Amino acid sequence: MLLPLVPTSPFFWLLLACVLVQLFYAAYFFWPFARRAPEAPADALGPDSEPVSIVVCARNELDNLRRLLPLLLKQDYPAAFEIVLIDDRSEDDTYLYAQQLAQYYPSTVRLVTIDRTPDGFAPKKYALTLGIKAARYPRLLFTDADCIPATNQWLRLMQRGFAYNGGVDVVLGFSAYVEAPGFLNQLIRYETLLTAAQYLSFAWRGWAYMGVGRNLAYTRACFTATKGFASHIRQLSGDDDLLVQDAVRAHQRVAVVAEPAAHTLSEPAATWRAWWRQKRRHLSAGRAYRLADRLRVGTFVLANMLFYLATVVLVFSPNNWVPLAVVWVLRTLFVSAVYARLSRRLDQPVNVGLLPVLDVVYFVQYLALGISLSLNRTLRWK
Repeated sequence: MLLPLVPTSPFFWLLLACVLVQLFYAAYFFWPFARRAPEAPADALGPDSEPVSIVVCARNELDNLRRLLPLLLKQDYPAAFEIVLIDDRSEDDTYLYAQQLAQYYPSTVRLVTIDRTPDGFAPKKYALTLGIKAARYPRLLFTDADCIPATNQWLRLMQRGFAYNGGVDVVLGFSAYVEAPGFLNQLIRYETLLTAAQYLSFAWRGWAYMGVGRNLAYTRACFTATKGFASHIRQLSGDDDLLVQDAVRAHQRVAVVAEPAAHTLSEPAATWRAWWRQKRRHLSAGRAYRLADRLRVGTFVLANMLFYLATVVLVFSPNNWVPLAVVWVLRTLFVSAVYARLSRRLDQPVNVGLLPVLDVVYFVQYLALGISLSLNRTLRWK
């Protein structure tokens, strides 16, 4: 008779292999990134003499712009900066509001109006291209109309990223979601934390593969080197992550700015349906990633999915309950500690007690999204 501590199923060894993969990512990428030295605060001496163009694309975003633009105008930045506001076919009073601001702040606010998108072109990418062409300055900082900067030091800290490591071409920032009641909000913020843990820590290790357009900066020279959005101009998503993909292929240098004062804040989706549509659009760009990036990200995701699959199988095997419980407890404690440290570093609070549940739901919905995209690739912009 086998001792109860000796695993008898091959699924246990699959489970153990998955845990080892997860521990490698946590120990090599996530934990060192979370514990890296703090970046210089905004009041420290820094290279603040370069002018910057803040580019915002909006369609029917009047209420959001009334909240965002005053905060952009109040950014504490010693050098010149401008706000390039792109009105992308709005049907509300976005144009009138932007026009009034441009008249009141003629040297700071510039309005670009899009009346029509050429057939077959991704609307937002076309609008951003025209906005970038209209920008005065070579440094470009991007956010969305439904975001706000976390502090009035956002512009200063993000543009300082261009000076890292002797000078870079792309600066990746973090965009957090506002905390609200409900399990959906907890899940959205957990998913945002885990996504950021990957793209920020991978870039910090020298393997940049994506950014988020809610908080992203790059130079006009970088945009030219990647030929803009030409390689994916007809693909609805990817104005941020596929741009970073092309930048890396063009040997552009990438830095990370992840201090809380340099974050942007967004309102999360209020319904499961809205969040599902949003995630489908975001994940659809992954098919165009470089093979190495797909393998690196895919290995992490697959290890977590197989971990839960093996768990389900082993639950029906009483001879494996004891080793399963031991591995589960140790893995959960370690991973929860790492994610909790990341949440403090990125100032994106998560309920530590809910982490095991959030992790299960996250990877189950990730699998469901993958199946959904393989069966139906139809996406739409606003």
